[in-house]
Amino acid sequence: MRKQSISVHFARAVLRHTVRLGVDPLPLLRRNRITPRLLREPHARIAIERFADLQVATMQALGDESLGYGERPMPLGTWAMMCYAVIGSATLGQALSRVCRFYALFDHSLFAEFAVNGDRATVCLRRKGSTAADPYLKELFLFNTHRFGSWLVQEHLPLTRATLDYPPAAQPDDYRRMFLASPVDFECEHCALEFPAGLMERPVVQNEATLKRFLRHPVLIMLTQQYPRASWTAQVRDLVRQNLLAMPELGEVAAALEVHPQTLRRRLAREGTTFKDIKNQLRRDVALHYLGRQGLSIEEIAHRAGFSESSAFIRAFKGWTGVTPYAYRKGL
Repeated sequence: MRKQSISVHFARAVLRHTVRLGVDPLPLLRRNRITPRLLREPHARIAIERFADLQVATMQALGDESLGYGERPMPLGTWAMMCYAVIGSATLGQALSRVCRFYALFDHSLFAEFAVNGDRATVCLRRKGSTAADPYLKELFLFNTHRFGSWLVQEHLPLTRATLDYPPAAQPDDYRRMFLASPVDFECEHCALEFPAGLMERPVVQNEATLKRFLRHPVLIMLTQQYPRASWTAQVRDLVRQNLLAMPELGEVAAALEVHPQTLRRRLAREGTTFKDIKNQLRRDVALHYLGRQGLSIEEIAHRAGFSESSAFIRAFKGWTGVTPYAYRKGL
């Protein structure tokens, strides 16, 4: 079960060029059950499934996989052709090299380079000429490359760090979640993904048959796919989600993971989060998930999200999204 959410900042970024390119964003939002009012709330969040559907629908409406951010449109089907060009790779390093070489075939202001130097492998974005690419186009490329690489080897790939050459437009924690709890540094010289070089020998385990299934909805798969080698954050989240009604304490979760509570606390801190943050984020995401379903009362949703009283749930939900659960549901 998915039940994840994403900052509304990224939905605004997806729609940023629609009006300029002659596409009305309101039908796109309504078709994907996102209330337009949420886009005006700075701290609002939306369910991950709706964001994924919105991104795909916007690309289709614009006829552009770069969502209007490129110097010229990236034709629909480009991503799929890249995947087919890469799927025969033997190793992750070969796959990442092919991703960069594929997109270098296009005459755009932005291109990527893959390199291995000592104990570090990098995918680094560089600029052609004097035209600066918009930050969201860079984020989109780095996110897709990281998550596609993870899918190819069936492992959430740890990053030494991700670097961005601009200040954060959303909360820094949203960027950490984008890169699977890896460190993210802002206002650096280049936008890049830095991997431990040893990962480049990971074998690619996917093939053309599994790629066909992946391409049915790659955006949603990359946003939600879980793999056996999960981070400590993901393991804690899964354990809490399984016992959300009882809401386990840190000590209980640490015992289930066979580590000392202090050790678990330190490991979560290294991934940029806390046990309290995980519980709050999970409650929020579960609430957003169930608010999109018909036939459940606010009281029942509060209970499923781990609240003993609906009044406490309503206060918490307004703090998460800027609106009450009633207003959020009305806008769906």
